[in-house]
Amino acid sequence: MGRLRASFLLTGFILSALLLMPVQAVALKFGLPLAKRLPNRYHRFLCKLVGIRVVTRGEPYAGGACLIAANHTSWLDIPVMASLQPSSFVAKSEVAGWPFFGTLARLQETVFVERERRTRTAESRNAIHSRIAAGDRLVLFPEGTSSDGNRVLPFKSALMSVAQLTIVNGDEDREDDLVVQPVSVAYVKLHGLPMGRQFRPFFAWYGDMELFPHLWEAFSLGPIDVVVEYHKPVTIREIGNRKALALYCEEACRRGVSRALVGRWDAEEEAGRIEPSRPADVSMPRAATQ
Repeated sequence: MGRLRASFLLTGFILSALLLMPVQAVALKFGLPLAKRLPNRYHRFLCKLVGIRVVTRGEPYAGGACLIAANHTSWLDIPVMASLQPSSFVAKSEVAGWPFFGTLARLQETVFVERERRTRTAESRNAIHSRIAAGDRLVLFPEGTSSDGNRVLPFKSALMSVAQLTIVNGDEDREDDLVVQPVSVAYVKLHGLPMGRQFRPFFAWYGDMELFPHLWEAFSLGPIDVVVEYHKPVTIREIGNRKALALYCEEACRRGVSRALVGRWDAEEEAGRIEPSRPADVSMPRAATQ
């Protein structure tokens, strides 16, 4: 049954993607609103097809565009998060060259960055900023890699420097601080039962795992439950600097993953929590001109 299920799901995934890719390409070329809506609807369909039940906690930032800082466990993070809100992602530049998946990433307007070349950090930061300034919701995985799903790795702060730039609000003739919202993603149940450490690596994609064999393994096992928690959104003015911002997002995601894995959530405790203290003086660069 596992092989039959994997065959059906993998075929459905590939055929549905191939069917919609030309539609998305045309929508992007002509700047149609469908280019934002179609990936969101496709990922909802994909989650239903695969059997991913997404449970949300907390509230997504509703004040406009923002940068999402999330922990990274699996390729499943993409359909899970994109099914909840229209989103694009920040990914390492190598992804652009992947067969099939690189095309999917480009069609979802992924921002590709060279994480290993610090000389390109400012260029990557400006690319992320211009997309957010244009109204996009971007998802950044500050760990820089994926984990085994049982823990959250340290968040890197380099690309968090985008939060030092402001967003020009043309309607009200003012500059707003760029908002960053931590979001934790945890894979918690398999067939409705607690997943446990022994099964979570079947869905986590990390290390030297090959993608297609991992897809086959995950598709063969059965439906899963994922908990996505939206944590308190902040600005760098509240936090202090990019390193403190990275630490705040890391700790928020670590708490969220830990709570999800043990099945506990305290909404009141999370609502007002901002832990890193703000230094006395914080300079805020102006937004880059477009």
